[in-house]
Amino acid sequence: MSKFLAYLKTSTFRKNLIIAIVSVAVFLLLIFFCLRFYTRHGEGVAVPKLKGLPVEQAIALLESQGLRYQIDSVYQIDKEPGMVTEQDPDEGTNVKFNRTIYLTIITRNAPNVGFPDIFESSYLEARAVLSNYGIKIADTSYTSDIMRDRVLSVTYRGQNILKGDAIPKGSSISLVLGDGKGASEVDLPNVVGLSLPEAIFSLKGSSLTMGTVSYEGSVTDTINAKVFKQYPAVSDSLYKVAIGTPVDLILSNDLPPVPSVDVKKVAP
Repeated sequence: MSKFLAYLKTSTFRKNLIIAIVSVAVFLLLIFFCLRFYTRHGEGVAVPKLKGLPVEQAIALLESQGLRYQIDSVYQIDKEPGMVTEQDPDEGTNVKFNRTIYLTIITRNAPNVGFPDIFESSYLEARAVLSNYGIKIADTSYTSDIMRDRVLSVTYRGQNILKGDAIPKGSSISLVLGDGKGASEVDLPNVVGLSLPEAIFSLKGSSLTMGTVSYEGSVTDTINAKVFKQYPAVSDSLYKVAIGTPVDLILSNDLPPVPSVDVKKVAP
């Protein structure tokens, strides 16, 4: 230990220490200036304003300032195709020469979307769904249907389209809606011989209403009772009635049902 301390006091140690310190300083300065030269510290250009410019003009401006570019595209219905809508970095940012500037432009070609299932929906429901898909409603027309404003069919460029058909986003379609009036008359069903639940189901399916229900004869089992008569009854002169017409039913357990009348049968 005493020899080491004695060595520290010699001129040889001091000379080697000075050489080492100078060497480290020179090395650090060399690295600093090399990096400064390599990165061109302080040199660069401010990114110009590109948003709102046509893409051709934006590209020419970037190339004139020694900058590169990369383009992505999106589709927006209310934007003019070919316009720059986003840029990265933002305008005014100081960047190196040959830096890549990322541009987002409005594409000229609308992407296709699968037509949504709006059939049997109301007009308000259909309009909300179509808006989410970027599809416009050009006009509407009405046709006979029981439900008001129910979507019955859809046309695009004069052709009927179905769920899943591909059409360009932003397209305008036409809707055919129900008028809520329906047909003025419907076929009168013959429910003679049916049980009461069966008769009710048949009448509702024909858009008719249940009138009065009565029983005739000795009724011991109302569940198994069958329709004996109906008013109005199907006949050669009456086989259509207005929608919503009430039909009265008479049921019985022991009386034979009245034979049904086939209104479509034509006598020879």
